[in-house]
Amino acid sequence: MNSPDVKPTYSRVMLKISGEALMGPQGYGLHPPTVQRIAEEVKSVRDLGVEICMVIGGGNIFRGLQGSAQGMERTTADYMGMLATVMNALAMQSALESMGVFTRVTSAIPMDQVCEPYIRRRAVRHLEKKRVCIFAAGTGNPYFTTDTAATLRASEMGCEAIFKGTKVDGVYDRDPKKHPDARRFDRVTFDECLARHLGVMDATALALARDNNLPIIVFSLDEPGGFRTILRGEGTYTRVQG
Repeated sequence: MNSPDVKPTYSRVMLKISGEALMGPQGYGLHPPTVQRIAEEVKSVRDLGVEICMVIGGGNIFRGLQGSAQGMERTTADYMGMLATVMNALAMQSALESMGVFTRVTSAIPMDQVCEPYIRRRAVRHLEKKRVCIFAAGTGNPYFTTDTAATLRASEMGCEAIFKGTKVDGVYDRDPKKHPDARRFDRVTFDECLARHLGVMDATALALARDNNLPIIVFSLDEPGGFRTILRGEGTYTRVQG
């Protein structure tokens, strides 16, 4: 049910979170209470009437670059990382549907017994029916990150913004956990992020977002209610735009 006194800033958004966000206090894998908490955040925004897409990384299970660095062939390592994102997507789907939120997982790598193949028009229809759509397996290609997959799918779905949930409340000029005097940006351009290596997303994702005039909102996923608060035009975050 939509709140009558709230008009969300956006009507269709992409939420990008890392696989590490699902680990909670553990050092590896999935922490069910954390998955449930994030699902509650998603539901609270969906209840505002916002159409939500999601892309979840796989770094809590396997990260292709790390596997490659340890001697594994890069393409194989990246495909393993893509499969890890499918596991995370299914976990999030289970948590959301336990709350009565209809959810569809679509994979760039076909696996019909597990989830739907990615078909753009079908995914758009899911969003129009107010289902949460989780895009898994990245772009289906090695050498591309889930940041790039999130930007690509957000562009294809006609999202109005990408919300990147992190462990800090925005983009800083330095790591705020190591440097107490680090400065947070309220707004920063794509070109500044690229030139200063601010670590918002990888260069391919930033360039794609810039070329498609797709703003990126960086906020803290650890802040209870933060996702919903920002959709209402409040809260602390950094807006990355052209």
